[in-house]
Amino acid sequence: MNTGENFREDTRRAGLPPALVKELTRQDDAKGWAGVAELFGAIALILGAAVWAWHPAVTVLAMLLIATRQQACFVIAHDAAHYRLLKNRRWNDLVGRIAGGIVGISMPTYRVVHRLHHNHLYGKQDPDIPLNAGYPRGRAYLLKKLFFDLFGVTAWKTYRYFFGAPAINAEAGGPNRPLDDTSPALRAAARADRWWVLGFHATMPVVAFAGGFLLEYLLLWAVPLVTFLQPLLRLRAICEHGAVTDFASPLTAARTNLGPRWLLWLFFPFHVNFHVEHHMYPAIPFYNLPAAHRAMKAHGVLDKAEVRDVRETLGLVMADRPAREAAPA
Repeated sequence: MNTGENFREDTRRAGLPPALVKELTRQDDAKGWAGVAELFGAIALILGAAVWAWHPAVTVLAMLLIATRQQACFVIAHDAAHYRLLKNRRWNDLVGRIAGGIVGISMPTYRVVHRLHHNHLYGKQDPDIPLNAGYPRGRAYLLKKLFFDLFGVTAWKTYRYFFGAPAINAEAGGPNRPLDDTSPALRAAARADRWWVLGFHATMPVVAFAGGFLLEYLLLWAVPLVTFLQPLLRLRAICEHGAVTDFASPLTAARTNLGPRWLLWLFFPFHVNFHVEHHMYPAIPFYNLPAAHRAMKAHGVLDKAEVRDVRETLGLVMADRPAREAAPA
């Protein structure tokens, strides 16, 4: 892979035997397509049930569930950004662009931004520091952020990020400009794809109006994108990287969150909860992450890693700021 396009494995700590890593990184298109089918099948089922019932209570529940599947679209686009959704690069990128595009993100642009997050985790070039750093900041601080997210106040910041706009990184002393640090091919793909995403979302309300389902489109898709989805994205990102104390390795700068299957399906779709494993070995596709977790645990790789029950994680990220960092009265 060309310079400016790779997602590097982390070699700062001893890991799994190379033969086992090779097995875990092997792609299986049947499992990749199964994940895509599950995602779009769930979306179709939720939308169909909501339109059929068309009752206020059902509509609100459908909006909540759709938001969780919109986040799942982000995760599928994330695997495609890593080139790990499907073996064929064209199909991988096409499906990733569709999954990302329908929720308002440009997958090729996200590929550029996310590569920096992986290759410079908690470093000056990490574009996610403004979102994840500084926790815990107290329950009131986080709840205030989530409240603003829920009512759509911060949605523009989310989409600005996923379109590659600079994010102010205090540690770097200024803005990160992710699109300036990538290969020319990825930069061109990102810029071209953003026009497709904008065109899709400009056209959909017109198509919905012409088809007589504008209200359904707005309530069941557009509104969840800028409301219910936003706190899900923030809270998941903070659970993955917030309130960590050692940035020396992904074992301690990222966090794996465990919990009941129903909660993981809603909040951490497609095994994205295995975040330490993903950062250590970004070439492992989503369907092999549970096996990677078991293997890393068996080999002692996770002995001192950030692996917690999601309820414990929530307690950490909502805790009061340490006294030494608290602002003076």
